[in-house]
Amino acid sequence: MPSPAPDEPSDLYALLAPLVAQRPEMNPWVRISPPGGMQYFPDYQLLEAMLGVPIGEGAGSQSGRLAKATDAWVAHELRRAGFGKDEVWPRLTAPRILPREVGLFVKSLPTAIRGTAQACLARNRAVAPSDARILGRAYVKQVDVLIAQWSRGAELLVSTKTMVASFRKNLANRFEEAYGDAKNLRGRYPLVAMGFLFVLRSTALNEPGTVERAIDMMRKLKAEADVYDATCLLVAEWSDVNPAANVHLRHDAVPDDLTAAKFLATLVDAVLERTPVEMHVEVRQRREHRNIPLDEQDTP
Repeated sequence: MPSPAPDEPSDLYALLAPLVAQRPEMNPWVRISPPGGMQYFPDYQLLEAMLGVPIGEGAGSQSGRLAKATDAWVAHELRRAGFGKDEVWPRLTAPRILPREVGLFVKSLPTAIRGTAQACLARNRAVAPSDARILGRAYVKQVDVLIAQWSRGAELLVSTKTMVASFRKNLANRFEEAYGDAKNLRGRYPLVAMGFLFVLRSTALNEPGTVERAIDMMRKLKAEADVYDATCLLVAEWSDVNPAANVHLRHDAVPDDLTAAKFLATLVDAVLERTPVEMHVEVRQRREHRNIPLDEQDTP
């Protein structure tokens, strides 16, 4: 659905949208050997470019803009996997959070009144809030990336955190928060595919033991059945002299089981395993590289 209102210049998502538009649309699943095997290939180049926007502004993790860039990339990857552009939040265009059914209703309106309805919708924070908050077992939690429908409920939840300094001081706090949030959300949504993604600045590599503790933390967060299905560690490197021009990911610092490729593949597979085959047909077709002779259930 077109944006119902112009984005503010300070809106980070508006700055990221052109980067996404420039990338070719490619199926992220690639056939590998042995025959029948599939591997997910994330667009890391886009992630580096998107992280470069808030980093180039000098925005630290406390501003939330670095985390928002990460959220936008994860949401984009889920759309690459085949999930609908309006069912993955945050949306690429405003409003960022919009129930899929509301979007379908607005699209069905006569052209003469559709623009007015879109403008009213953009101002209605009860229907189109600025962030997604859902009730867990014990408390309401803001979720960074979400896939949900009225008839299916929450199907995928991703929480993202970033840390660019004070690693030893704050790492334990991030673990406690992530663990508590997982228990809270899993208690109400036992079938949801749930992930935790952690962005760490590469200067943490200069502190002996810090990255090792982060790796251990990420593994423990997915070790139990009632926490996360997948966790991901991203180590990003940039120069303070010219930060936007030289952001790149340190893949060598991350073990295979915590890569974004493993993270996204695990989450997509979890959603497909927990829904009937007539749901998320496009995702299944991209995943399997074949046409599936089924109509998407709940598609008008």
